[in-house]
Amino acid sequence: MKAMVFTEFGDPDVLQVMDLPEPVPGPGQALIRVGAVGVNHFDLDIRAGVSRLEHPNPHTLGMEFAGEIVALGPDVEGWQVGEHVAPLYQVACRECPACEAGEQTHCERLQMYGVQRAGGYAEFALANVRDLIRLPENMPWTTAAAVQLTYGTAWHCLITRARLQPGETVLVSAAGSGVGTAAVQIAKMTGARVIATAGSAEKLQRALENGADEVINYTTDNLTEKVLELTGGRGVDVAFEHVGGTVFESSFAAVAKQGRITVCGGHAGEVVNLDLIELFRTERTVLGCARASHGELRKVMDLVAQGLLHPVVGRTLDLEQAAEAHRLLDDRAAYGKVVLVP
Repeated sequence: MKAMVFTEFGDPDVLQVMDLPEPVPGPGQALIRVGAVGVNHFDLDIRAGVSRLEHPNPHTLGMEFAGEIVALGPDVEGWQVGEHVAPLYQVACRECPACEAGEQTHCERLQMYGVQRAGGYAEFALANVRDLIRLPENMPWTTAAAVQLTYGTAWHCLITRARLQPGETVLVSAAGSGVGTAAVQIAKMTGARVIATAGSAEKLQRALENGADEVINYTTDNLTEKVLELTGGRGVDVAFEHVGGTVFESSFAAVAKQGRITVCGGHAGEVVNLDLIELFRTERTVLGCARASHGELRKVMDLVAQGLLHPVVGRTLDLEQAAEAHRLLDDRAAYGKVVLVP
């Protein structure tokens, strides 16, 4: 089979087409013909060698993918060849205290497709059948591959961690990104007022079409001042922050007293300035958010299947164009999710 792999860290050009043996499913596994695979910023971190996680070499990226079962391992019951599925991207042991508490993100032996295991940047991929989600046959592969790391993360941040309530005001940073578009939709579905930021007029217009109530161009406006102006000087109840650097600092200053800021990324700067006096005097809460649990991932996939959430796929490229896809994310040149199709 053909796969996009890398054997050394570096820029997107280290990704190369390689012919690999077609995997054979073992006990408890399914072989999936990949219909589409989502491209995520974490893929870029792994490729560049800055993820702080180990992985096999040569390595096949692709944390979230969807496709059709083409073979099953011995003794597998309850699944059929031809079913449309998407594996939960987190492979948890299901035995440690964290797993028993439903917190698979903190599993003591956690692995992920596209990280410790071969992922979906390939024509075929193996997955554990216990991790599979059945998909409606009319759901496009590109849609199914654009849910878990965007909508799952946004749900975990806004609903589980920040406990967003109807009528609250939310600031969504980089609303043109995959996770940003998801956060806007989830916040609106919850009944919140959404202030979205982006760096171009086109992305701001698309954010409004995606459900945002007000928008801010962070390249021309002072983010904090504009938020305070839009909220009558009060600030937002919740800031959804996944950029880092000075964007975190501006977003933090735009949060109301006793408000919350969720943090699930930091590509623009992982170490930031935080005024502790301002933190405790305003009683703001900074919430670190890692990844969604299996329950949260199944929840957002179900909401997509019901048509209540609508993943935004900005670009669909051939698998061999993986390097271009990585450049699009690096350059923030795509609105919504970038997806590869073998």
